[in-house]
Amino acid sequence: MKGYGGSILTVDVGTGERRAEPTPEEAARLFIGGAGLGALLAYQRIAARTDPLGPGNKVILTPGLLNGAPFITPGKCFFTALSPLTGTLGDASMGGRIGAAARHAGYDAIVIAGASSEPVSVLVDDGDVRLRPSRDLWGLDTRAASEALRAEVGHEFAVACIGVAGERLVRFALIDCDDRQAGRGGLGAVMGSKRLKAIAVRGGRRVELAREDELPRLMADNDKLLREYKSWDGDRKHGTGSFTDWLNIERGVFPTRNWQRSVYEDRARITPQHWSPLHMVRSKACWGCMKPCGRVLAVRDGEHAGAMVDGVEYETIYSLGSEIANPEAEQLIHLNELCDVWGLDTISAGVVIGWTMEAAERGMLDAYDLGGLDVGFHNPGCAVELLRRIAHREGIGDLLAEGVRRASDIVGQGSDAFAVHVKGSEPPGYDVRAMKTLALGYAVSSRGADHLKSGTYLVDLFGKFWHFEGVDRLSPEGRGPICRDLEDLMAVYDCLGVCKFARRIYGVEGLLAPLRTMTGLELTERQLLDAGARTTVVRRLFNVREGLTRADDTLPPRVMREPIADGPSKGNLVDQAQLDMMLDSYYDARGYDRDGVPTRESLEALGIAHLT
Repeated sequence: MKGYGGSILTVDVGTGERRAEPTPEEAARLFIGGAGLGALLAYQRIAARTDPLGPGNKVILTPGLLNGAPFITPGKCFFTALSPLTGTLGDASMGGRIGAAARHAGYDAIVIAGASSEPVSVLVDDGDVRLRPSRDLWGLDTRAASEALRAEVGHEFAVACIGVAGERLVRFALIDCDDRQAGRGGLGAVMGSKRLKAIAVRGGRRVELAREDELPRLMADNDKLLREYKSWDGDRKHGTGSFTDWLNIERGVFPTRNWQRSVYEDRARITPQHWSPLHMVRSKACWGCMKPCGRVLAVRDGEHAGAMVDGVEYETIYSLGSEIANPEAEQLIHLNELCDVWGLDTISAGVVIGWTMEAAERGMLDAYDLGGLDVGFHNPGCAVELLRRIAHREGIGDLLAEGVRRASDIVGQGSDAFAVHVKGSEPPGYDVRAMKTLALGYAVSSRGADHLKSGTYLVDLFGKFWHFEGVDRLSPEGRGPICRDLEDLMAVYDCLGVCKFARRIYGVEGLLAPLRTMTGLELTERQLLDAGARTTVVRRLFNVREGLTRADDTLPPRVMREPIADGPSKGNLVDQAQLDMMLDSYYDARGYDRDGVPTRESLEALGIAHLT
């Protein structure tokens, strides 16, 4: 098919075997690319009950279909594997240029199998694929490793690599490329288990478009849409955290102190409106994006002078700010940089530290050697040393590197009552006790607590989005069809590689023209959304095969037992009756049985019954 690279590359880092095979046309037609193709390949190539940190797991890189083409926000690619944090299908997106490089090398997917006995990197130079011994890179941080490798092989290479956290198998270690991160689910630890330090890709081919003549008009239309987008200037100045104050003051859903509160009164200095004028160096976009919502920030003086980071995103403002009661922008920037260079997901890292602070204040860590560190919300500065210990698995860090679910199971003493996670994954920064559609999205997400799989926080916060209007964020009724439809839409963005921050620039109808230009496919909106539905359902099939049941589609005890204590959303929670109502509604909408298993009829309707 036009628009595709045409090949899937598999590299076994244990045996050194390398092979390229044609991309199945059915896979391209049914799942498009990106996250959809990644989910399908994981379902087909990762055996049931595989050890996430064993050689049988796979690391699967799948560029979005629009990677490498000149559209508004075409830079998202996906990494997929069995997650060592959740035991479910793990996938994470990033905006680094490795997705475009893979497309230019002619690959729709790069699959890394096996495990090496020594550190190694995979080098893909168009059709030339080789393994590079990488003991010299082992132990280097993500920036140093990438720079050293590109200095040797060529700066045209895109390099995705892990830091020390991935090497030490921290269960929420990330993969970095161009200071963009595939953060969620611990996929950096999967690379580390394979002794795989980096994947470097260079491609010299042009992405072949089916309807090249349509591209100039499409680009002009896209540019007009972008210029008319009312939040363009605000995104460029303040990035993804521009609505932090609004979430905090107007909605009261800004998790604080390990979700003990939902309003952070000491937030003034960690909002972008404060730190952007002080620390911003320049705007920065993901690869190929015309909507730069990233900012390069630098701390020029004080205790954290020299810290520089591409950020700080909203989720990190929460996780390393309000979640740990840190009111200082300079420390926030420093903590963000440490996570990036050591290779830690900022969301999980912050929530783990928040749990640790609460456990320490409750006296539950007295039996553990904290090395003289004063741990608690009264001392947010302890987060710097806790991050170092987690990344290196030193002392208490070895426990915390397991994530809050496993750490609370080990500590016991009732510490699971305030271990905030879904399926083992620490949540993003929206208190779903007062956002019922997103609460359902968290509960049923394939990779655990997640706001991006459903994107339902938009309808909860604003009461409307896409074809939904008048949504009451505090009501559990009728949540299933909303969650289903938005999951399908969000999966379409993930298959195409389009950033979800473009969802208000164009909806599903606006994605049909780029898809047609790329591939020549004349799809209807429903046909495109069906590709998103297949992606969501195959993720579910993968997890059901791993033993997931309705019981796993749940929420943290704090969300279900403790009402929000204060602020505009005071008194709200999601109790078991509400959750059951929402799950039944969602399962019915999806065509699942009461235990959350896709029925034969639902699979046949999507044309994927043959996969089971």
